[in-house]
Amino acid sequence: MRQTGNRKFIFLINPISGTRGKSSLQQLIAQKMSEKGFEYRIHPTNPEGNYEFLRAVIEQESITDIVVCGGDGTVSAVMAALQGSPVRVGIIPMGSGNGLAFAAHIPKNPAKALEVIFSGKAALIDGFLINGHFSCMLCGIGFDGKVAHEFARQPVRGLRTYVKVTMKNFFTARPYPFRLTVPARENGGALSLPVDAYFINVANGDQFGNHFTIAPKASLEDGLLDIVVVRKTGRLSFLLSVIRQVLGGYAVQAAPTAKGRRRVLYFRTPSLEIANPECAPLHIDGDPAAAAPEYSIKVVPKTIWLIRPQAG
Repeated sequence: MRQTGNRKFIFLINPISGTRGKSSLQQLIAQKMSEKGFEYRIHPTNPEGNYEFLRAVIEQESITDIVVCGGDGTVSAVMAALQGSPVRVGIIPMGSGNGLAFAAHIPKNPAKALEVIFSGKAALIDGFLINGHFSCMLCGIGFDGKVAHEFARQPVRGLRTYVKVTMKNFFTARPYPFRLTVPARENGGALSLPVDAYFINVANGDQFGNHFTIAPKASLEDGLLDIVVVRKTGRLSFLLSVIRQVLGGYAVQAAPTAKGRRRVLYFRTPSLEIANPECAPLHIDGDPAAAAPEYSIKVVPKTIWLIRPQAG
């Protein structure tokens, strides 16, 4: 294929993510890349989520752009391998939730997402590590971790299935004991806080996916993690608290506190420790992960060049 300019692409297509077929996407890519005159290759995604080989390919073949056609799990695995690389990363959302893509205002329509890749701007975004595992978007411990584990076992994926699994788990949800340790700030020492909670979310982006916003003030590039803790309460209050948080009703706190009747703790920090003595279920970017009794979490600032729509 002929190459115009200095952009050279690899498209990674996940054949099983989400619910849509991929043959029409490959035809669209072929058409648009031919029109643009860019050199490109299409590769299937790696079932084991190992993309370390990309670094050598990028260097040897002067690849400028890696485009992930898949869901949040695939995006996260690719970005984990490309931390600190100068290559640009584009997303064509093809998953069940597409949380990072939507947080970055990348459209779901493949043709429009491709246009963003061609005409958008690459800007550095953060990621974070949880016990050494990279996350580009959000991890959840507790209720949504359990939902993620059960959702992954379903024969049919998609939004309808996710809602069904979520509602089923809502009626059996229970709080877990945790202890949060937040590092010292300028105005005080480290804070250690015991809390019983239905779930804890550590968010780099603002949402679970499907435009369901859980951390309304989160930024992909501010060097901070937004922490959302939904505390132990009655089941109806649990539901109402989550709805209020989604709608942006809770302000960001300077520091978390167990005092008062506030049902949701919402604060920011570059790092934290979470003790999880009952090993509440965990997901990382929507994919189920093994739970641990303790988590060490820290932001990785400005580590991925993500192609986003031009502002304005």
